[in-house]
Amino acid sequence: MLGVHPVVVHGGGPQISAWLAKAGVKSTFIDGLRVTDEATMEVAEMVLSGAINKEIASWITQAGAEADVRGVGLSGKDARLIVVEKVTRTKKDPDSEVERMVDLGFVGEPKTVDPTILKALIYAEADYIPVVAPIGVSASGETYNINADTVAGALAGALNAKRMLLLTDVAGVLDKNGALMRQLTVKQARKAIADGVATGGMIPKLETAIAAVEAGVEAVVILDGRRPHAMLVELFTEHGAGTLVCK
Repeated sequence: MLGVHPVVVHGGGPQISAWLAKAGVKSTFIDGLRVTDEATMEVAEMVLSGAINKEIASWITQAGAEADVRGVGLSGKDARLIVVEKVTRTKKDPDSEVERMVDLGFVGEPKTVDPTILKALIYAEADYIPVVAPIGVSASGETYNINADTVAGALAGALNAKRMLLLTDVAGVLDKNGALMRQLTVKQARKAIADGVATGGMIPKLETAIAAVEAGVEAVVILDGRRPHAMLVELFTEHGAGTLVCK
C-alpha cells in the first residue's frame, strides 16, 4: 500500500446513546467522557466491539476488493492489545472552587499497549487494515470503555506512527472567535485547554494529541471528518486540513 500502514480506531457515541436510550439507560458526560456504569458497559461493548467494529471492517474489505485490501476487526481485549487502569478525574466545584474526585465508572485509560497483533497484520504480505474498537481489559479481567481518541493516541505512540489523524465534526480547533487554529505546539495546546478555548469533546482530543506527540508521533491532525476527502487533503496537499499539533 505504497508504504502506508493504516490502523483505524473508531468510537460510536451516537450509536451507543441510541442503544442506551432503547434500554432506558440515561447517558451522562463529564468533560467529554461518558460515565459508564455496568449496564452502560454491556451496551457499549456490544455496540463498539460488535456492530460498529465489524461493519467498518466489512466496508473496508468491500471498498478494497479490487486491490485485495481487507479490514480486520479487533478490540483492545484481543491479544492483550490494551491493558487498562481505571480513569481518575477531578472537577472544580463552581461554587467552592474545590477540586473534587469524579467517578466515571468503567472508564479506563491504557496502562500498557502490546502492538504485536497490529504489527503482524500491517506488516503481513497481504494488505490488512486493523480496525480497533476502544474497549480494554484490566489486569484483573474487568472490561472497560476507553475514549476512542485516547486509544488512537496510545496505539500511534506504541507503533511510532509518523502521523495521526483525529476525525471530528468541526473544522479543527477553533479560537474564541470561531476561527480555525491551523497549527499548535504542545505548549499552545495545553494553554488552549487551560484558557477554556477548547471545551467538551475537544479537550480529550487535544490531550490525546499532546500525549501522542510526547510519545514520539511526529504530528497529530484534528480535522473535520464530514469534509469530502479530508484525509487526502491533509496527506497530499501543502497546507493540509484542520489543526496540526506538533512539538
